[in-house]
Amino acid sequence: MEKRKLGRTNLEVGVIGFGGIPIQRLKEEEAIDLIKKAADEGINFIDSARAYGESEKLIGKGIAGNRDHWYIATKTMARDYESMKKEVETSLADFNIDTIDLYQFHLVKTEAQLEQILAPDGAFRALKEAQEAGKIKEIGITSHSAELLEMAIETDYFSTIQFPYNIVERQGEALFKRAAEKNIGVIIMKPLAGGALEDGDLALRFILQNPNVTVVIPGVDKEEQVYENANVGKNFVPLSEVDQKRIEEIKQSLGTTFCRRCGYCLPCPQKIDIPTQFLMEGYYSRYELQNWAVERYGVLPKKASECVECGVCESKCPYDLPIRSMLKNVVAKLEPNNK
Repeated sequence: MEKRKLGRTNLEVGVIGFGGIPIQRLKEEEAIDLIKKAADEGINFIDSARAYGESEKLIGKGIAGNRDHWYIATKTMARDYESMKKEVETSLADFNIDTIDLYQFHLVKTEAQLEQILAPDGAFRALKEAQEAGKIKEIGITSHSAELLEMAIETDYFSTIQFPYNIVERQGEALFKRAAEKNIGVIIMKPLAGGALEDGDLALRFILQNPNVTVVIPGVDKEEQVYENANVGKNFVPLSEVDQKRIEEIKQSLGTTFCRRCGYCLPCPQKIDIPTQFLMEGYYSRYELQNWAVERYGVLPKKASECVECGVCESKCPYDLPIRSMLKNVVAKLEPNNK
């Protein structure tokens, strides 16, 4: 498999990684088997998170006996020093390893959160101490906001960034170019747009044709996905004119109903985090994570059912999405009592 250096790190990662969110719904033996098959196919980068249910534990069992093959990445929503110290220890125990290759700040949304992380009593200090103790190797950050990551990479505190990028979500391309200039690794999540894109081969080739991308991490929960994904990294075929035409057709077909999580619809007068509503609905509808999505949705401070249909969000959406109608779909899927 083609390998690329992960920014300023010494990690030589295969361009196709293993997204660890979907395996939480598999039986233990199924998850272990998938991870072993992925290793056999040359996949050597695997991504998880503290928020992904049993994912870290399952990955730990899947890599047992073959630790040297894998680069292990995980992430947490912890923002303060003490919480981060505990999260690192929990991850190490769950993976059953001594060192985590990449520990990331998960889903940082605002400049205030970034400032909290970097404050003297913030979570970054805990990760630096863990790095000095040999418990982690590199520190990264993930977000759905290109503007937030543009600020983050200028601090020079992070070795990697992780951001959504696919045929219909291209707002990160300038960010990736700047990251490459600063020798920061670029990890791509949501390569299939949360399952909205059906042609996985085309979707992955589109991403890997961007020279500023280091590794893409499609979620994996089926054996055929391992082989199909790995094949793209082992036998990369540049996009043809026919491929480019198909890409444009896909963009057009999804353009009126697909949330790109750009955030221009915010702030909502009712304080609803509109992009997160659609993110949770995507997990429910496309990833077959119904119970997990309902649970995560249930703890959101404001829900789609609290929309008063004022329409302010639609007036600000650069893609002219029918947001009010889309929020009703969220209610139908994730709030059965409000149908």
